[in-house]
Amino acid sequence: MSGLRAPPRKGENYELSADLNSEYREKRKDAIKKVIANMTVQKDVSGLFPDVLKNMQTDDLEQKKLVYLYLMNYAKTQPELVILAVNTFVKDTDDPNPLVRALAIRTMGMLRAEKILDYICDPLTKCLRDDNPYVRKTAALCVAKLYDLKPELVIENGFLETLQDMIGDSNPMVVANTVAALSDIHAAAVAAGSSSETFHITSTILNKLLVALNECSEWGRVGILNALSRYETTDEREGEHICERVVPQFQHANGSVVLAAVKVIMIHMRHVKSENLNKQMIRKMAPPLVTLLSNPPEVQWVALRNINLLLQKRPDLLQNEMRVFFCKYNDPLYVKVEKLDIMVRLAGDSNVDALLSELKEYASEVDVDFVRRSIKAIGQTAIKIDAAAERCVNVLLELIGTRVSYVVQEAVVVMKDIFRKYPSTYEGVIPTLCANLDELDEPEAKASLIWIIGEYANKIDNADELLGIFVDTFTEESYPVQLQTLTAVVKLFLQKPDGSQGLVQRVLNTATKDCDSPDVRDRAYIYWRLLSTDPGAAKAVVLAHRPPISLPRTTVSPQLLEELLGEVSSLASVYHKPEETFVGQGRIGIDTVQRKSADLADDRAAAQKALQTVAIGQQAENLLDFADDGADDGQQPSGLAATTMLTSTPAAANLLSGTSSNPLDDLVSIFGNASLSAPSVQPQSAAPLGGFGFSMGGAPSPMPPQTPSVLQAASPPMQQSGQEDLLGLF
Repeated sequence: MSGLRAPPRKGENYELSADLNSEYREKRKDAIKKVIANMTVQKDVSGLFPDVLKNMQTDDLEQKKLVYLYLMNYAKTQPELVILAVNTFVKDTDDPNPLVRALAIRTMGMLRAEKILDYICDPLTKCLRDDNPYVRKTAALCVAKLYDLKPELVIENGFLETLQDMIGDSNPMVVANTVAALSDIHAAAVAAGSSSETFHITSTILNKLLVALNECSEWGRVGILNALSRYETTDEREGEHICERVVPQFQHANGSVVLAAVKVIMIHMRHVKSENLNKQMIRKMAPPLVTLLSNPPEVQWVALRNINLLLQKRPDLLQNEMRVFFCKYNDPLYVKVEKLDIMVRLAGDSNVDALLSELKEYASEVDVDFVRRSIKAIGQTAIKIDAAAERCVNVLLELIGTRVSYVVQEAVVVMKDIFRKYPSTYEGVIPTLCANLDELDEPEAKASLIWIIGEYANKIDNADELLGIFVDTFTEESYPVQLQTLTAVVKLFLQKPDGSQGLVQRVLNTATKDCDSPDVRDRAYIYWRLLSTDPGAAKAVVLAHRPPISLPRTTVSPQLLEELLGEVSSLASVYHKPEETFVGQGRIGIDTVQRKSADLADDRAAAQKALQTVAIGQQAENLLDFADDGADDGQQPSGLAATTMLTSTPAAANLLSGTSSNPLDDLVSIFGNASLSAPSVQPQSAAPLGGFGFSMGGAPSPMPPQTPSVLQAASPPMQQSGQEDLLGLF
């Protein structure tokens, strides 16, 4: 039976090892292909490193490429064995075939093994001065890779000076790769905190770059254009020269080249004083930007984000191209949203009718989010163009007439903004909005309608009934709705005091007693105090005239806009954020550590200042005491003024030293056990609504009102008779 037993399996790697050491060349080549195939599907073939290395010395270029590919993948895991390949690499850099020479120097630069860095310098020096341009352009990129691993090696061997000389090379591809390498080295040096400028572009270098620009590949052109954007012009004439030489790049088929050319033009146009030349450049910039919108959706979105940024700087850039941005039925939502934003930016008196017709069509789409944004765009158009406001309102009324819930709610929100822009202009719309009260179930829509009712309470006959609906469900509503309800009821009371005193009393009671939001409670206390002390001040505050709103021209600050225009065609211009906000957060250098230590010192100083402020506050008056009369001399301090600060406690020492594990607990424990209970207050039988001293003549009430305490909910005395209301005060 033992004779029938199968021989033990050695495994696939054992078989590959045997084939790699075969005496037949074709068998060895097939074995290398199998090794690469296994490596591609993440199988571990690192154990075959010595066997693969033996097949490195061959005249077969395909086999050599496969072996080099294997070496690049496993050089980090087998750094000792990589040394064995150095001699073959050096020998290949002297091969008569330029492809072999370039392949050898490129692979040496990509191995990223510390032990072979010293061996790469001599072959790299030879390849940088090679007769073949393909070898030179490959060696130029190898310098940037070497600088990333060991910068001092590049500086010692004079590779930077060699690259500077290579910018004047006769081959444009060599120039392009040299610029790319120098740009990477410059960026790495700046990131490392180097004070010297590694890649300084002079006027001589500028002319060489402009000569090579039209003869490079797409990658080369993008690299040269990015370098041109860093150049600082010395005078207006030089800026005009750069713009004229870069304008032909607008005709390129590659979108990245077009955007890079736009960036260079936008940067150097800042120094061009000629208005005619500026208009000419803007006119030439429009067609290539429009052409970018014929690309796939992802490229379209990138182009739209950059166009949005350009329009914020130059609103006249695409003023006649509105129809290009109309949404197609198969556009993804993210593309449609960007197009909507751009259409509003391009809106003007000449094209507003076409825009409103298009937006009205969008409001009947099935995508709810897109419909909402379209309705919002109608409101933005009304705010932007005064002459078109009435047409926009008519479109919104038609949309409200559809009785579609989300359409009606978004239209109500938009109408609130239109009322803020054009007060007392479209009051005839208010009955239609109030008739759709039952359709509203979203907080923002409810809050908008409540604001409209409160703002025009004196012109709405049943305003008290409408607001009473929201007062009845006050505690069930969201906080924004509660805040708007509170303000609207107070506005109603100040404009129609005769029939709304019960409503305002009810909403103030509910807001101060039953609401768990400190914002709502604080606003209720403020209104309570204003109404009970000085009605004139209450009117001046609550019914104050507000300036009309406007549509901002830019979404970022002017300084940030200029910075982002210098980053067009990069992620910064797509995100509309500076690159430091999303790049390099994981890197911590010595400068970051120093900044953190400085911030810690600032925190300690701030803590000391806070304690001093609290100490001063002990002698200050009680901020919660709104009474007009001065405090009696013998009266005990209350609130914050009654607390005792224990600066000698360990908690205070921890807080000041910055070593506290829980600063909030330490801050609380610094103070003594002060009583937080409010002093008892004797109810005033003759002061309805908890002390409203409301006088039509404006004379102050002889009885000072009681202060509602934050720690004890203020409520009117419950023993009042039903006859005592606000009318009894007049």
